[in-house]
Amino acid sequence: MILQLKTLEKLRDMITHETEYRSGPKLVAFFNALGGHDVYQTGFPSRHIYVANKLTQINGTPQLDQCIKQLLSPANFIARINDLDNIIKDFNQYLVFEGWKLIRESKDLKFVRAVEKDFEPLNEVKEIKEDDFLKKEFSEISIEKLGLDGVITETLNLRFGEIEKCLNAKAPLSVIFLCGSSLEGILLGIATKYPREFNQAKAAPKDKDGKPFQFPQWTLSSFIDVAHEVGLLKEDVKKFSHSLRDFRNYIHPYEQVSSRFNPDEHTAKISWQVLKAALFQLSDRKVIKS
Repeated sequence: MILQLKTLEKLRDMITHETEYRSGPKLVAFFNALGGHDVYQTGFPSRHIYVANKLTQINGTPQLDQCIKQLLSPANFIARINDLDNIIKDFNQYLVFEGWKLIRESKDLKFVRAVEKDFEPLNEVKEIKEDDFLKKEFSEISIEKLGLDGVITETLNLRFGEIEKCLNAKAPLSVIFLCGSSLEGILLGIATKYPREFNQAKAAPKDKDGKPFQFPQWTLSSFIDVAHEVGLLKEDVKKFSHSLRDFRNYIHPYEQVSSRFNPDEHTAKISWQVLKAALFQLSDRKVIKS
């Protein structure tokens, strides 16, 4: 099986943090179980770069199939098989474009050829177009309305002012990083207000025992998915928030180079629009009680 870049990026995220958070030594152990002989030591590359390089090396070989099956082995999801099935369902949205589909039969996993119906949307949600999203206007956005800690609110207000300065100065990379980190901070603050609802959500990241991670250990991806699940973010903001998350991941220069990511003014405007839209929806909507 040969996977394209987008699917490899998804698989990379699944290995590093989406199925469980894996430290550098754990990632080395994961790939050594596939036949590698790496040693974790000083000067090791970032987790994302290491995994991306390893996946590139095994792409198109039987080791790639083995890697996916090892990652998603039902034995690693005891007492949380529903989580596994949701992960497989999500990953299959990428795999079908490679011509494949992963299915679970009891405790076994196998790959089958994708058929035409596998390309049909999972639901009837109308496609959200980027141009339409950018045209949306928000009559009033206020960080104060979120009801977060006063010090955090003050810091976020300063960041919003800095984002506008970076937009005017045509500094897109700075806009992206400020928007991404601000969104993560806002969602962390919201999760702290609703700990039970966020921890009990299906999309909440959990350890091998099924216990939710502490909020500081959550990724921006998890915060976005759970905020949508509990009714705080609509589908449009969820979709484009993940785009912002992807942009923000290129904060490491080597990863930016390897992915040939060159942000421009348009990318910056999308990031700023995502942050404003998220703030508007978070201020306007109520969490769905579990």
